[in-house]
Amino acid sequence: MIHCYQLGNYNIVLDVFSGSVHVVDEVAYDIIGLYEQESKEDIKAKMLDKYAHREDVTAGEIDECFEQIDQLRAAGKLFAPDTFAPIADTLKQKTSGVVKALCLHVAHTCNLNCSYCFAAQGKYQGERAVMSLEVGKRALDFLIENSVGRTNLEVDFFGGEPLMNFDMVKELVAYAREWEKQCGKNFRFTLTTNGVLIDQDIIDFANREMSNVVLSLDGRKEIHDRFRVDYAGNGSWEKIVPKFQQMVEARGHKNYYMRGTFTHANPDFVKDIEQMLSLGFRELSMEPVVCAPDDPSALTEADLEIVKEQYERLAELVLSERKAGKPFTFYHYMIDLKGGPCIYKRVSGCGSGTEYMAVTPWGDLYPCHQFVGDEAFKLGDIWNGVTNKTVQDEFMACNVYSRPECADCWAKLYCSGGCAANAYHATGKVTGVYKSGCELFRKRMECAIMLEAAKAMEE
Repeated sequence: MIHCYQLGNYNIVLDVFSGSVHVVDEVAYDIIGLYEQESKEDIKAKMLDKYAHREDVTAGEIDECFEQIDQLRAAGKLFAPDTFAPIADTLKQKTSGVVKALCLHVAHTCNLNCSYCFAAQGKYQGERAVMSLEVGKRALDFLIENSVGRTNLEVDFFGGEPLMNFDMVKELVAYAREWEKQCGKNFRFTLTTNGVLIDQDIIDFANREMSNVVLSLDGRKEIHDRFRVDYAGNGSWEKIVPKFQQMVEARGHKNYYMRGTFTHANPDFVKDIEQMLSLGFRELSMEPVVCAPDDPSALTEADLEIVKEQYERLAELVLSERKAGKPFTFYHYMIDLKGGPCIYKRVSGCGSGTEYMAVTPWGDLYPCHQFVGDEAFKLGDIWNGVTNKTVQDEFMACNVYSRPECADCWAKLYCSGGCAANAYHATGKVTGVYKSGCELFRKRMECAIMLEAAKAMEE
């Protein structure tokens, strides 16, 4: 399977199953597009007719192009066969029962009242609560006990707003550091925060202990303050931006992400990216809103077309800033064409419900943060482990080959079947397909691949 597209003045050919990316001239682009559908004689005739105005497109040149395509095919870099389908159903079984990451919901409460919040302002459709130290320690014990064979473990302090339980976070990190010495584990911590409570103590602690911090900012002040308000209805932009700048400066402008959300109010989200850049932030992410289709914030069909155009515009901005010596990172454009994720990750996806789980303040286990509060998806708890094997088996079966709709999709080994939570909320099945998300993902991948191709051409 191949995917051919033109973007940023490049003719790009992606060979899906080998992962090879070829930047070619327009004649080779046309030939490759017809290669499996028509005979060489017919293709050659079409090329001579189409490019009759060009002296450099001769029968000999076309024959040479065919030879090069044949050589790439023989080398497994064009029209490569799918060798992954036979192993897709068994990959996750090899790591069955091994947990490598937890999302600790240390606070089911929040000091902001964002209308688009998928977590119902941090309550997750339930009661407000904060995690006790006892539950937090037991969660880390559960992770250690169930991570046999793994050295590196990941823990994300999440909410609600985790800084509303900051003292407990500090104690948990100290507890984990003690365990590292005793059991040969390495903990990597991440903190996701809206920034309201950031102070110097938090900055110092985060810079010392957090491998990454995710900072919530929606870009333009008028957009941010439209949604991210306190319970009195006041916007938070002016309060948090100086704190974020202080934290990022203290981190040496590394190991952080400004994480924004775009909605029906701002499908033109590149303006928000430009605002973040003007504030000095260079590690950026903007995510489509997650909400019910009838929510006023939900993206419409018309919005999706605007967003896809915005992704292309953003790619142009990445190129121009890079050429100007001011590179920045956009999370969804991070892609490694030379190595990238291993085939296990490409086929099996994020590992929600199997390798990765969310823990509520009460110690209940869920497949990920987006399922928390839906009792049908409760896996068990940190004392008794996973007891709802039926639900876990559903997630165990999640891979890109378990979704018939993905069979002919060129991007399937990049999205790995997509987000199970988004699929469930869109279709009622964790193995379903969130079609709007697929559209946006494919456009992001086209832009990401083009940017890497451009970088390679520049070197």
